[in-house]
Amino acid sequence: MSVRASLLRFPVDAEAQESCGIPWGVAVTPFSLGDEHGVAPAYGSDGHLLPRCENCWAYFNTYCELEQWAWTCALCGSLNGLPSHAIQRYSQSQSCAEMSSSFIDLELPVEESAEAMQARPVYVAAVDLASSEDFLELIKSSLLAALEALGPGSLFGLVTFSHKIGLYDVQGPIPVVKNVFIPPEAEGRLPMNLEDVMPLLSFLAPVETCKDRISAALETLKPTTSWERTTAAGQGLDGVLFGGRGFGTAMDALISYLSSEYGNTFALARVFAFLSGPPDYGAGQLDTRRYGEQYASRKEDADMALLPEQTPFYKDLASIAVQAGVCVDLFAITNEYTDLASLKFLSIESGGSLFLYSNTDDSTLPQDMFRMLSRPYAFGCVLRLRTSSEFKLGRSYGHFFPDPQYENVQHIICCDSFATYAYDFEFANTSGFSRHSEPPVLQIAFQYSIVVPTQETLDPASKPDSRPKFSLQRRLRIRTIQYTTAGGINDLYDNVDPETVLSILVHKVILASLEQGVREGRLLLHDWLVILTAQYNDVFKLAHYDSGSPVSRVDVGFSQCPQLQPIPRLVFAFLRNPLLRFHEEGVHPDYRIYLQCLFSALEPSSLHLAIYPLLTSYASPEKQAYPRHSLSRAALITSGSPIFLLDAFTNLIVYYSPTADPSLPFPPPHDCLLRSTVNKLKQERSITPRLLFIHGGHDDSSVFENYLIEEQDVDGTGITSVMGFVSFLEEITRDVSEYLK
Repeated sequence: MSVRASLLRFPVDAEAQESCGIPWGVAVTPFSLGDEHGVAPAYGSDGHLLPRCENCWAYFNTYCELEQWAWTCALCGSLNGLPSHAIQRYSQSQSCAEMSSSFIDLELPVEESAEAMQARPVYVAAVDLASSEDFLELIKSSLLAALEALGPGSLFGLVTFSHKIGLYDVQGPIPVVKNVFIPPEAEGRLPMNLEDVMPLLSFLAPVETCKDRISAALETLKPTTSWERTTAAGQGLDGVLFGGRGFGTAMDALISYLSSEYGNTFALARVFAFLSGPPDYGAGQLDTRRYGEQYASRKEDADMALLPEQTPFYKDLASIAVQAGVCVDLFAITNEYTDLASLKFLSIESGGSLFLYSNTDDSTLPQDMFRMLSRPYAFGCVLRLRTSSEFKLGRSYGHFFPDPQYENVQHIICCDSFATYAYDFEFANTSGFSRHSEPPVLQIAFQYSIVVPTQETLDPASKPDSRPKFSLQRRLRIRTIQYTTAGGINDLYDNVDPETVLSILVHKVILASLEQGVREGRLLLHDWLVILTAQYNDVFKLAHYDSGSPVSRVDVGFSQCPQLQPIPRLVFAFLRNPLLRFHEEGVHPDYRIYLQCLFSALEPSSLHLAIYPLLTSYASPEKQAYPRHSLSRAALITSGSPIFLLDAFTNLIVYYSPTADPSLPFPPPHDCLLRSTVNKLKQERSITPRLLFIHGGHDDSSVFENYLIEEQDVDGTGITSVMGFVSFLEEITRDVSEYLK
């Protein structure tokens, strides 16, 4: 469990927090393999016996004062009696995880019904047949990669959708598909349940015995013909076909279909939904005409209108999926407007992910499928943060389902080792952390389930034809952190974590954009930097006054505080990111929604790369020159290096300067340092970055040069259409001067 605070030392009171201008909070990655320093938790058992405070319900931890018969809670200070089993347990403290570490992972007893259940992982692919041959070829290769990643004991189902739903039985000698037609009406229901079309256990096939038959079934997938779609929709206009992609009805029926075996055959089912365009048929169909030139005539704000969902259908469906233990991963492979603003809830609220690929030619979907299924994940998760009494949680951010009854409790249906959530804090009273009070304490409890093979499965002497059995294991992971308070504003500034500050800012700006539009999100970010700069200058007495007004000598580079120096560049880059660019600048609304979903789930270091990429130079493929450059053409020229590696999280670009020695091998050899670095970065990523090799002077360099955002002329036309970094700092200087008047 990685926990990164925006301020490593906490403000002493609300006045100090307000004066410093830095958002106060944490970014939490609960299922990461270790903490933020890579240290693994101490493992133990009997998590249900861990003592809890009778006042605040915090768990016993290493910061609690322990006496022979009692213990004092480190969060609220209450004295609690120790039960007899705990007295005996703590008399041999060296064997207790909670006595040896403040980061623990304890097994919990599993209910008998769950223990008896064969907890086989269930995966279902829902494939859009109202698509093209190229789309289906990509899906086939992606699902073949997925089959290789699935562990033994997994159950797999294949369903297709267009104007009809197709269920595949792959357990016989040849694949059999049974279809049920979707009513074209937006309020229409299927004429029968999918269970009546095919029993669920006939539909879900064991991967270890049916992999070849599943592969054979995938080869039979063909797109619906124009005639079929026109006939189903009952309309056509000038060769443009309407209707034929009954995604909403199909997902509604599929979730109901799977829910019948929730808690019996499976504890979690993952649905991979592949879309080639907008749902335009049956229930959940979306009107994509709202994206177009009509905003010019109606004088509507496209940046505002295209961000909210147009129907609650998919948000409501997500809540049904949560109750059914179904997690939906949505893969949109299209450059057509698909209205991801409406569809996103089905994935992010059910614990899944949203992926967008603009075309099939260079899509990394097969690699992403394999990578996603190869890493461990937890499910049925409950996340709870508790604080010591002087401060409390403000707002929570991330892809979770808030508990309807308990405050500050989040339900996460499926959580992998990269999923990150953010929280900001506020003071519970005016006194704050007094000099005589105990240090502030934060405790994070994460309860989750994992599927583990039983001993029989692991036994090499077991019969080779015996079906592997799996069981549920419930665990409780707890991290308790004690922080210190800052001695003053200077001390706060020296303990800023810029990446975590960026993480919290991104969440706040996304929220403002969704509620009030992109323009409001940009204003919020810009004004925040102006106020922070003004407060910093005021604290250090840097703004000089002349006749009662501050002159332009404002320190916008935070020269007195190294920890603050990256922030102006991060804010500048964030304002230039497609997430915050205006509709008229050519930002596709679906791409904006995809970035919202991606950025709001990234841990701080990855988010930093996605907002402000890392540019590194190499003297040769075997020797690094400089570890970091600013994103400017000047950096390329002044460094004198022939090779550059740009890491933009979703893209990795190896760029050879036009002046590079022709004897340098291009592309770099597979066994060199540069290639090893690239391969390591690809392996560590939550999604597969696209790798590009560009030889300046020979290849089109625009993809690389577009990342050099610090100059005004980023597109090479010579026309100053956007603000460069120097001009941005000048603008901030003027605004700070106005603010300080």
